[in-house]
Amino acid sequence: CNMGAEIGATTSLFGYDAKMAEYLRGTNRQEVADEADRVAEHLTADPEVYDNPEKYFDQLIEINLSELEPHINGPFTPDLATPVSKFAEAVKANGWPETLEVGLIGSCTNSSYEDISRAASIARQATDKKLKVKSEYTVTPGSEMVRYTVARDGYLKTFEEIGGVVLANACGPCIGQWARHNADKGEKNSIMTSFNRNFAKRNDGNPNTHGFVASPEITTAFAIAGTLLFNPMTDYLENESGEKVKLDEPKGIEFPPMGFAVEDNGYQEPAKDGSKIEISVAPDSKRLQLLEPFKPWDGKDITGMYLLIKAKGKCTTDHISMAGPWLRYRGHLENISQNLLMGAVNYFGEKTNAVMNQISGAVDTVPDAAKSYRESGFGSIIVGDENYGEGSSREHAAMEPRFMGAKAVLVKSFARIHETNL
Repeated sequence: CNMGAEIGATTSLFGYDAKMAEYLRGTNRQEVADEADRVAEHLTADPEVYDNPEKYFDQLIEINLSELEPHINGPFTPDLATPVSKFAEAVKANGWPETLEVGLIGSCTNSSYEDISRAASIARQATDKKLKVKSEYTVTPGSEMVRYTVARDGYLKTFEEIGGVVLANACGPCIGQWARHNADKGEKNSIMTSFNRNFAKRNDGNPNTHGFVASPEITTAFAIAGTLLFNPMTDYLENESGEKVKLDEPKGIEFPPMGFAVEDNGYQEPAKDGSKIEISVAPDSKRLQLLEPFKPWDGKDITGMYLLIKAKGKCTTDHISMAGPWLRYRGHLENISQNLLMGAVNYFGEKTNAVMNQISGAVDTVPDAAKSYRESGFGSIIVGDENYGEGSSREHAAMEPRFMGAKAVLVKSFARIHETNL
């Protein structure tokens, strides 16, 4: 459960059970299941914990799955959840763009065989019921094994028949790496994904893109309808014959009937003896740069720092170190550091990437101001709000401030993973 990080969890634990054993065996990990079975009693809570959980946990939350309806999260944050039955009302009340421009499923999250099969069951209905898909639609398989298997079993063809585009098995649209149309115009628009995060500008660099997060099947249903005012549980759609039709509930298959398969999983074993391997990086490379150790603290009090920025409100790892086109520089710390805190809102002036350079007295970009302070010898300090550094565990968000001369980060609270990275 990678979203546990968003609430500050160090880890998320699920007691071992028969369903986990079935999953391990179904994904060709028989030996792991056998070992887990041998110590099963140690991989789950004691009966006393289940009988009296309030004695062992600070907070106990009970969810009745029979009453739980699908939810849609967003925009701009994964912790704003709205039941699908109330979503249209929320869209109108908040003035969110009603037209759904793109529906995107897959990525590292929600792209299992079962996820794909459930989404495909909805997509197949669009074909069978003569529904024209109103939104753009993309599919990002979570791995080459999943891609190969779902292609073999016909699911990718089902998506392509409704106009879906199958993308590479990669960290793609979720982190802004895709051919998004018209995002550079900055227009208000809505997209829906089955990804794990939807912070502002994350998916396409446009601060006005309202990103919503839902399950793959809900995302597929909304893409067919093309509007956020649609409720797939109750509403009817008009097909090409002028008939009113309703989407049936999705159906999924947990494991491929013919098993998982792959021709080339892309894995290359490292050399057994790597001592003779030489790594050569061209000095003029824009994408690769050999790292040099940071200078250790000299033990003296740090004084005279310039305030680089006081970030207002949510400041995630996406605000600190943007993704998208910047990811080409992941291997070059100096170049990727030129995006430092570009997405953070400056408390003074409430603009992004605009701060007062206290040396020159002029308005400067955050990276340029940081560089100026670094060269002065005094460095800088970053001030933030609650849960600073929320989001994925992007190490660049921790490395860049130090590389650019920041000596301290002062906030009300840190997101746990980012605090560890710092």
